[in-house]
Amino acid sequence: MKLFVFVAFLAVLVTVVSAWTKEDHEIFDLVTALEVSEGRGTTFYSWLDVPSTATLVEINKAYRKKSIQLHPDKNPGVKGIHERFARLGVIATILKNPEERKRYDFFYKNGVPKWRGSGYYYARFRPGLGTVLVFLTILTSGLQYLVQTLNYKRDLMRIELAIQDARLAAWGPKMEPLQGKRKVKVNLGGGARQDGAGNIVPGKMLDMVVEQDNVFILDPSGNLHILDTSSATPAAISRTWFIELLVSNIRKFSYFKENSGNDVDNEPSAPTVDRPDSPVSGASEGEEPRQAEHAAAVKAGGRRRKAARKR
Repeated sequence: MKLFVFVAFLAVLVTVVSAWTKEDHEIFDLVTALEVSEGRGTTFYSWLDVPSTATLVEINKAYRKKSIQLHPDKNPGVKGIHERFARLGVIATILKNPEERKRYDFFYKNGVPKWRGSGYYYARFRPGLGTVLVFLTILTSGLQYLVQTLNYKRDLMRIELAIQDARLAAWGPKMEPLQGKRKVKVNLGGGARQDGAGNIVPGKMLDMVVEQDNVFILDPSGNLHILDTSSATPAAISRTWFIELLVSNIRKFSYFKENSGNDVDNEPSAPTVDRPDSPVSGASEGEEPRQAEHAAAVKAGGRRRKAARKR
């Protein structure tokens, strides 16, 4: 029932906020700017020094008088005089228009709302993509941390209930500790119930061992695991999605950088081939004299001339 009332309230609030028009937002801006410039509580009527029931003639007369007082030519060097003069013209235009004046009178009597809708603030501040991403990251991480906190509290309650049931099964209704180990079965799935066919289905039973004040979970292999409040995982900022993603990427980058350095250090060097002083094996015997003659000719100062052919 409470949830239904809350949802209904949100629906009404959204309807009211969505009903505000562009003209309403303009009135909101003028009211805020007027109070900042002329003082808190200043209204369109009080600034023109006319009652809220003033006629169009009275408004025109008050506007001419005020425009003479605020004209920039008569107030040279006065800071913000141009903005005040321009604001006076916009306010006078609203009060001269019956529909716009009726809309302003509504906020004049009922007050300007403090929350003016997300569209109003977005249109005036226009956050960049980076700001939006930061906001969404903080919001989703905060919600995830809240869920972790709720799950932690729920797990603590379950653990305390399981410990109490195990001690009750081992010690009896008097809850007086007994010496030695006592193996008991604890129902973790609620009481027995009937399924669709009418069969009795017991809750989920878990084997436990109670030894004085300590309660252990007995797994199928016979190992004992102590059950206490430390078994529950507390909420932690380090386990939110953004921090886990950041840490994971840092680890991957460090691992990649370390392996890249090892690959460079372990890269095999190019083999060096020693040239033998003896001629290459497999060369014909006739090549050795020719190579020796060519070397001797180079040492002598040039190449040998070829013998001229006889015709």
